[in-house]
Amino acid sequence: MLGAALALACPACKPAPTAPAQPQGPLTLAVPAQGAYTGAYMDFGDNEDEVTLEGIEGFEKLVGKHQAIIASSSYWGEQSFPKANLDIIRRHHSIPLVFWSPWDRPYKQEAGPDRFSLPAIIAGDWDAYIDRWADAARDFGSPLLVSFANEMNGTWFPWSGFFYGGGTRVPGTPSPYIQPGKKFPEGLPGPFQGPETFKKAYRHVVDRVRARGAHNIQWVFHTVNYSIPQDTWNLIGQYYPGPDYVDWLGYSVYGKQTSDEIWCPFPPLLDWPYAEICALDSQKPIILAEWGVAEFPLEGSKACFIKDALGTLQAKYPRIKAAVFWHERWQNSNGEYSNLRANSSPEALAAYRNGVASPFWLTEPQLVPAKPAP
Repeated sequence: MLGAALALACPACKPAPTAPAQPQGPLTLAVPAQGAYTGAYMDFGDNEDEVTLEGIEGFEKLVGKHQAIIASSSYWGEQSFPKANLDIIRRHHSIPLVFWSPWDRPYKQEAGPDRFSLPAIIAGDWDAYIDRWADAARDFGSPLLVSFANEMNGTWFPWSGFFYGGGTRVPGTPSPYIQPGKKFPEGLPGPFQGPETFKKAYRHVVDRVRARGAHNIQWVFHTVNYSIPQDTWNLIGQYYPGPDYVDWLGYSVYGKQTSDEIWCPFPPLLDWPYAEICALDSQKPIILAEWGVAEFPLEGSKACFIKDALGTLQAKYPRIKAAVFWHERWQNSNGEYSNLRANSSPEALAAYRNGVASPFWLTEPQLVPAKPAP
């Protein structure tokens, strides 16, 4: 009766509105319907893992744009999960892209397999570490993009198919996964030992991580735009682990980085690789997980390269939904420097700033509830 009397005394009073239901469970990065996410790796040291807020804010002030995606590395040789780095990126309201590399110190390229070899991974020798890393990723709780064993179709990293039998045929095994109705001109004969070994290791890692409940991870199948060597056995379709193991298709696209390379403008570096990667799967979004070019003013214009890249990415390649610029400078063994930084020259910086100023390049991550793993 008292409640009824109070209601009559205050007819305008209404129950407080119910707060909108919050999504349950982990979130992941949404594929934007319009535009693409802008991102960068920001010269985080020799091991690509010295993430600092000052470095992030300095780069963003330089280019005039908040980064939706920030890339860094996690090497198996460290036997740890990079929580401190990822916390900085998360607090900055960006999504981490982690290059999770089965590589041991001293991290020397072209050296071949080490203790984290693909057969050792497949055999379960490193399951305890994978499980610890997965538990930490799950407990981190926020969205993660993870590129496991990137650029496997090159010859510089120890997980390259080149080191595991390369183009030697595997008898009595099914053909590599090709989406029904899709074919490469070469027809992808095979399968071959190198790519098949990689696929088994990739699937093993993803299966174990998912079994630990790390459903906040989206997996990036990350290749290099033109396979080295350019043989049929080494095409990216040979390495594709199948749609159940991949959330984003990705690749690296670099222009000239050292003095012994030939200068090439951006569009030819992407035209064929874009068709090749789209043929793997008609639905997966694509990320330029790494892109950039060094400064060689006597051979070509870095400013034009950047302008062409940022312009054609939004005009010509509708499935590319994110692009991560490689902002780094390093010294080569011959003493020369490779300067891929956005500010390697005033002209290059102006081209980058003008290009990413377009509203097409999205600065804020869009999040959605994670889907259950297949």
